[in-house]
Amino acid sequence: MTRVRVRELAGWLTALAIALIVTGQVAASGRSELLFRDGDSLVVALFAQSWLTGTPAHWAMSSVLFLPEAAVFAGLDAALPFDVNGVLAANAVVNLLALYGALRLVAGRRRDDGAPVAWALIGLAVFGALAMTETSSSRDALELASLLLTTTYYSATVIAVVLTIGLIRRFLVRQRQGTGLLVALAAVAALSTLSNPLFAVWATVPLTVVLAALALRSSARSQMLLPLGVLIGGTALGFVGRIPFAAWIANTGAGYAQPELWAQSIGYYTGLLADRLSTPLGVVGTLLTAALLAGAVIRSARSRDPSERLVALAAWVIPVLVVLGAIALGTHAARYLQPLAFAPVLALVAAPRALVIPHPRPLIAIGAALLLAASAFSVPRLASTVHTPDADLTCVTDWVDASGRTGAGQFWTVRLPKLHLADPAQLVQVDHRLNGYAWLVNRTDLDVGAVSFLVEDAQTVAWQLPLDVMPEEVIDCGRYRIVDFGSMSLPLGPPHS
Repeated sequence: MTRVRVRELAGWLTALAIALIVTGQVAASGRSELLFRDGDSLVVALFAQSWLTGTPAHWAMSSVLFLPEAAVFAGLDAALPFDVNGVLAANAVVNLLALYGALRLVAGRRRDDGAPVAWALIGLAVFGALAMTETSSSRDALELASLLLTTTYYSATVIAVVLTIGLIRRFLVRQRQGTGLLVALAAVAALSTLSNPLFAVWATVPLTVVLAALALRSSARSQMLLPLGVLIGGTALGFVGRIPFAAWIANTGAGYAQPELWAQSIGYYTGLLADRLSTPLGVVGTLLTAALLAGAVIRSARSRDPSERLVALAAWVIPVLVVLGAIALGTHAARYLQPLAFAPVLALVAAPRALVIPHPRPLIAIGAALLLAASAFSVPRLASTVHTPDADLTCVTDWVDASGRTGAGQFWTVRLPKLHLADPAQLVQVDHRLNGYAWLVNRTDLDVGAVSFLVEDAQTVAWQLPLDVMPEEVIDCGRYRIVDFGSMSLPLGPPHS
């Protein structure tokens, strides 16, 4: 095995150790709510499970189709002997490994004065450090790095944006041998846009600005304009590819744009920043992000190499334009600002020069030993978190499995028990009036027409049932209650999303 292959293999093994450490820490914090239990976070797991079981599919998705995420989860679920939580944890590790691979692509090929593997690992470690400063259980907190560990919050889009920058950089370096890179760029842009049109906002629009600016200052404008044309063309092809999936897209996302609310948007995001700065870890994470942004600005100003300048510019232009765009459109969702977490890390791989370290071998040996020990400790820690008993959830799933009947519950209540049932179709998603709620769920569940019990918890809105009936029994399952109507059937109302 050549030295290059040994170096690359060592990089991947080190990235795996970092991914285990980061996942173990995030899963042990309040962020575990998003990883394993949050209603929004479970859509990919539910979607992938329906694939694997061959259930007839007529899904009601948001504007995001989660195609790459579902494929990864389904592959892991089929290959690993884990329960659902174990697969979700493994998926978090895989997402971080994918980020390393994307950063490694951006860092470029090894040169005599370069250390791309080392800097890609540093980038992953810094991103992981950001994720480990995030401990809130809220999906709306300005804690953006840890969202990559979930299966739902656009992990494939994050990786695709970084891959896109890496492919364009490699093309600028290789030029005449770059046909395959352009094909790969078109494919990434098309598939990413097909699955999530947010790719156009995070990558296509900002990189259009960056490449156009570089073209104006470069004598070789075609080098910049050719990948730009391919990126725009691939994005357009992705939008066309969404047409056959129109029946699955319950919300195109157009309603999320409310420009007249830009002032409220500023207030909302300012409040999230204030909450982030209210904790010591939040201050550390914010300062680290600010330092990366400042480094990106400095690197973009000093760099003379077009490929280095591309990466350095992308590291700060993308988050700046995304934040300004989110405010201009009047949005109120922290997850749209994820480029603030991952894009600044690109500054670390813009110019991956070799580090001059006196007596490096002892330091490398010590660092490797510490990393190995930390990752070894993280595995049982992660396993303990994954297998923490949830007696209340088990109470519900055991009762529903044994009943052989179909019940219903509201979105934030029913999705976790639904995921853990032997047959998820035994729990139907409804609103408080018992109308079918076709949102991030398989519409075929609603074909049952009627249910005979309801699952509720503290998040359940008071029921307004279509019939004046009394339950035969109420089963106490801790934070859950099962309201059982026995032989009585409660008809479901018309579905909506």
